[in-house]
Amino acid sequence: MSTLRTPASTPRTTDPDWWRNAVVYQVYPRSFADTDADGLGDLAGVTSRVPYLASLGVDAVWLSPFFPSPLADGGYDVADYRDVDDRLGTLDDFDALVRALHEHDIRLIADIVPNHTSDEHAWFRAALAAAPGSPERARYVFRDGAGADGSLPPSDWVSNFGGSAWTRVPDGQWYLHLFAPEQPDLDWSNPEVRADFEDTLRFWSDRGVDGFRVDVAHGLAKDLSTPYRPSDEHHLPLDGSDPLYDRDEVHEIFAAWRRVLDEYDPPRAAVAEAWAPAPRRVLYARPTELGQAFNFDLLEAPFDAAAFRGIIDRNLSASAQSGASSTWVLSNHDVVRHATRYGLPDGTDTDAWLMTDGTTPSLDRARGLRRARAATLLMLALPGSSYVYQGEELGLQEAAAIPHEALQDPKWIRTGHTVKGRDGCRVPIPWTTSGPSFGFGAVAPHLPQPADFGASSVEAEDGDPGSTLSLYRAATAARRDLQRGEDLAWIEAPDGVVAFARHDGWRSVTNFGTEPVELPAGEVVVSSGPLGDGVLPGETTVWLR
Repeated sequence: MSTLRTPASTPRTTDPDWWRNAVVYQVYPRSFADTDADGLGDLAGVTSRVPYLASLGVDAVWLSPFFPSPLADGGYDVADYRDVDDRLGTLDDFDALVRALHEHDIRLIADIVPNHTSDEHAWFRAALAAAPGSPERARYVFRDGAGADGSLPPSDWVSNFGGSAWTRVPDGQWYLHLFAPEQPDLDWSNPEVRADFEDTLRFWSDRGVDGFRVDVAHGLAKDLSTPYRPSDEHHLPLDGSDPLYDRDEVHEIFAAWRRVLDEYDPPRAAVAEAWAPAPRRVLYARPTELGQAFNFDLLEAPFDAAAFRGIIDRNLSASAQSGASSTWVLSNHDVVRHATRYGLPDGTDTDAWLMTDGTTPSLDRARGLRRARAATLLMLALPGSSYVYQGEELGLQEAAAIPHEALQDPKWIRTGHTVKGRDGCRVPIPWTTSGPSFGFGAVAPHLPQPADFGASSVEAEDGDPGSTLSLYRAATAARRDLQRGEDLAWIEAPDGVVAFARHDGWRSVTNFGTEPVELPAGEVVVSSGPLGDGVLPGETTVWLR
C-alpha cells in the first residue's frame, strides 16, 4: 500500500472538496504590496496583508508567478521553477506566506507555466550551447528553417504577442515560441520534460501548496509533423486536430499530473487555463485530470440578461457532465477590469480605447461600477468557484493612461507600439488615500498609478457601508452562510431580469435593465446597490431569503 505524502503546512480544515465552491482571490505579487522599497511587490508584502485577505472571506489565494524571471512577460517567463525570484523574496518567505495563509484557513494555489520557459532557464542556455540534434535541444522545439539556405521560418505560425512564432539562433536553426521570443516552447513529447514537471508539482506540494493554476494548459501537445499546416487552418476544431492547441494528446499529460496530485491527502487541486470550445474544455476538468477548468464566458460577455443566463445554463450543464464544479471569473491579470468594460459602450474595442489613453469613447465610470457590483453579486450566488482579481473588491478602474515609456507588456513592443497590452490592470493596488504609492510601498511603484487611486483605496473604503469593499465582504460572509450544494433552479422573471433559487430557497435576482422592476418578497440578505421602495432598481442584484 502506498503512503500519502505529508506537506510541510496544512490548513486547519481538511475538506478534500474545498475547491468546488471556493472564493479564490488572485494576487499578482509584483503589484500587491512592497516591503523592501524597490517599487516591486514581494512575498513578504503578501504575508503582511494576510489579515486583509482573511477579512475578505476568501477560501484561497491564487498566487501569480513568483519564480525567478527576467520579466519579459510579467513573470510568465520562468527561469527556475523551484525557487523564488530574489526580488520577491526567498523560499523561507514563501514558507512563511503558506503558514500565514493556513493559519487563517486560506489555501494557496500556485501558478505554474508548463508551455514555455524563460530563455534564461538553464535548460535553454544548455540548448543554445549544444549542437542541433542534441538531447539539450530536444527539450525544446528546434527545427531547421525553410528556403534553400534555411533562412526562412519553418512555418508561417504567428506568436500570440505578434510577429513570427519562430526565432533563429546563430547556428541557423529556429526555435518555436507561441508567445514572446524570450519564452521558448518546451517539447512535451520528451519524457524528461514530463518527469521534471511532475517533480516540480511535488516540490511545491511538499511545501504546502494546495493547488495549481495551469497556464496555457491547452498548448502543451503539438503536431510538429511536416509539412506544417498553415496558420489559416488553425481554428480549434471540436475533434482536437488543431496543430498547436487543445490536442487530444494533452490529456495524457494531465492524467499523469492527477496521479501526482493524488499522492497527497487531501489531493492537490488544479484548474486549467484552457482556451478551448466548451465541449472540449470540460475534458481538462475531469476527475481523472485537473478537476477544474476556467470558463471565461462571463468575462467576455456583454452586460445582458440573455447572455448571462445562456452562459450559466451551458456551463452548469457542462460541469455536470464532467463531474467538476464550474468556475466563474469577471476580471484577471490579462483583461481590462470589468468595472471599466461595463462603463464603455457595448462592442468597444478595448485595445483601441487604451490607445486613446481611455478618452475615446468616453467612459461612464459610475455606470461601469454599478454594473460590476451587480455582476459580481450574481457571480458569487452561482454554484461553483468564483475567482476574484486583486483590486476588483475596491471597484478599481483600468489604468488607461500609462505613459508609453512606462509600458512593460511585451505586446507593446511585439505589435510595433499598436497594442498597449495588459499593464493597465496590473498597476499596484492602493492601500491608503495618499503617499508615494498609495500605501503599496515606500517609493513609487514599478507601474505608475492613476492620481485618483487614493479615493478607491482600502483606507478610503474600509468601514464605509456603501463601499465596494464592504459589498464584497458582506457577500462572501453571506455566501459562506448560504452556499451548500451545487443546484440551481431558474425563476420566471420579467424581460431583462435573471433570477434563480439555490438550496433552501434563497434567491438571487439581477435587473440588467435600466428601469426598476418589482422587488420580490423576502428578506434582503445583501444588495449590490440601494433598493427603492418595493422595487429593484436597474443594473442591481439582490439576494433574498
